[in-house]
Amino acid sequence: MNFLQKAHSFLLSEVTKKKTEKIILYIALASFFVHLALIYLTSFDLIHLPKDAELLQNPISAIYTPFSFILIYEVYLLIYYLPKSFTTYITKQYEIITLIIIRKLFKDLSLLELSTDWFEIKGDLQFTYDILASLILFYLIYQFQKQGKIKQQHQGIPKEKLQRFINNKRWIAVFLIPLFFIMAAYTLIDWCLGISISQNTLPSFESINNLFFDEFFTVLILVDVVLLLISFFYTDQFHKIIRNSGFIVSTILIRISFGVSGLISTILIVSAVIFGLAIILIHNSYEKSFVKL
Repeated sequence: MNFLQKAHSFLLSEVTKKKTEKIILYIALASFFVHLALIYLTSFDLIHLPKDAELLQNPISAIYTPFSFILIYEVYLLIYYLPKSFTTYITKQYEIITLIIIRKLFKDLSLLELSTDWFEIKGDLQFTYDILASLILFYLIYQFQKQGKIKQQHQGIPKEKLQRFINNKRWIAVFLIPLFFIMAAYTLIDWCLGISISQNTLPSFESINNLFFDEFFTVLILVDVVLLLISFFYTDQFHKIIRNSGFIVSTILIRISFGVSGLISTILIVSAVIFGLAIILIHNSYEKSFVKL
């Protein structure tokens, strides 16, 4: 067994996936109770943290923390599926950004101002945008998955070439596991140091919500570009090149959404998934025409 097989088996096997899932679920459950305890301890002045912090005002916002760990597991799954299925890998990108919106909804839900001026209150209005966006994204991802399950044709591509392409994707996946672990650890340590230095103040919610994932999607753009360039060695079929290029555009739109806020961010995310769905629909139409020929 060569190094690639050993590394892939150790980091991305089915056994490792199940172990990772169990560990993350235990951590997520524990983090929920820790966050809940911090909220109550702060409200009763048993510990001194900023009471005006958005994530410490209501017990509902404690759901935000376990969702963050679930998102970490989704990142692992994205890497896990990269060598197996490119469309599943892209689907995981869409699922991650949707879960980020869902996670934000729990925070917003705890801060809603129920009044007749609903559409004049910025926070309530953003909650409305996000809850509609989450429903739209859920449906779009469902349609994307349906299209992704359609069997792909590899006419004219020898099995040896396909296997080499899969091995290249495995190398990338093996490289990404430690990279994202280092990125996540550095982000967490840097954020914790920021809290201690700032003397009883917490970073803004926008910076917390985008924590790690803005850099994460930047790396995904680079990975998508590398995959596109590698694919040129194995196929020159126009529709596959356009499909892979379109997915890069979709990922870039998601990354841009982290640089803005409010309705514009929500529109960019929904547009990214709509564009990805349109790309795979047209790609599959090409595939059907090749079968007929």
